Amino acid sequence: MVRRRWIPLALALAVAVAPAHAQGPASRTVILSTTTSTQDSGLLDVLVPLFERKSGYSMKTISVGTGQALALAARGEADVTLAHAPEVEKKYVAEGKMHTRRLVMYNDFVIVGPAGDPARIKGDTSATAALRKIAAAQTRFVSRGDKSGTHTLELRLWARAGVAPGAPWYIESGQGMGATLGIANDRQAYTLTDRATLLAFARRVDLAVLVEGDRPLLNIYSVMEVNPANGPRVNAAGGTAFADFMLSPEAQKIIETFGVEKYGRPLFVPIAGKKDEDF
Repeated sequence: MVRRRWIPLALALAVAVAPAHAQGPASRTVILSTTTSTQDSGLLDVLVPLFERKSGYSMKTISVGTGQALALAARGEADVTLAHAPEVEKKYVAEGKMHTRRLVMYNDFVIVGPAGDPARIKGDTSATAALRKIAAAQTRFVSRGDKSGTHTLELRLWARAGVAPGAPWYIESGQGMGATLGIANDRQAYTLTDRATLLAFARRVDLAVLVEGDRPLLNIYSVMEVNPANGPRVNAAGGTAFADFMLSPEAQKIIETFGVEKYGRPLFVPIAGKKDEDF
């Protein structure tokens, strides 16, 4: 399979002003800003080529933390965004920067760590209780520290736990989920990760799943169209076309089965047509 060409954040501005996208609404190029987990899991390597074949559009993907992905869209540097930080997404919708927020899929977050489990959190049913134990033991914890959806959730969990994490045991990677897992693995530290990326990196890290199943660890992804008023280069028609595609029966079927052949289980659960209150 041909790998997609991913665009790092440092090139995001260059992409936004590239000639292929300078044609405005008539452009046949669609820019998607999205979270690193959709890249690291490999899901978009399957969905993007299919969208291009069916629609005739050419897609460029900027894969960064959700906070950065949403900020790019708000500045008119993307046409559509796929993110997983519901509270932040709703804020942008309320401000009019994005619209037509629709749920696409979910997976879950888990707390992973070294098999020796120095903080003794294995089997805890509460993520906040587990974080309190990690803080009390001052065992190493690697945070993404990048304002992503994962980082936003992690900070919310620390706040609920009544803990203000800090050095020397709390380490911020400033990187995506895959790189953060690698750092946690090297330092035999704990971290919070989405399960899809963990499974995708299973052969590269030997961290154990220690805490799972807590309701706050549910990880919901939404697709949102960008307000064309955000910038003169926003391809509103292309953004809508991709958003509609992600909710189509064909795309939802791919999401439903993605990962089964390789990992023995799907990495995501499709939820087109569902609402936040359904969860």
